[in-house]
Amino acid sequence: MTEPAARPAPVDPMKGFRGICAGVLILEAIVVVLALLVVARFDGAAATPLALTVVSVLGVLMILASGVQRRPYGLRVAVGLQVALLLCGFLHFSLFIVGALFALVWGTLLWMRQDVARRMSRGELPAQRGEP
Repeated sequence: MTEPAARPAPVDPMKGFRGICAGVLILEAIVVVLALLVVARFDGAAATPLALTVVSVLGVLMILASGVQRRPYGLRVAVGLQVALLLCGFLHFSLFIVGALFALVWGTLLWMRQDVARRMSRGELPAQRGEP
């Protein structure tokens, strides 16, 4: 008599979401640092040592925050850094534009996360129904 094949553990969709968040933070850090170069090139007066330091530190913090996305507080850290980027818009308008664009990205990600969590609670995900 053959035993039925053991069913693999269901996939956690939130694990994939955390990976996406980490990737977005890395991309955001790259864009922020490149925006800093644009500010320095086209508006030298706005490239004060304070602005350069703040934006550089923000870029490094985004890279570091990509590593803590698996922690329970990871998403809060990412959203907090997004708010900090929007506040950097007071240093230069182009940083506000970058922050606003990434705010749209983060808003979309959070909306998608909420939708997946809602569908998980109702048991509507394909992995919960036994579909491959």
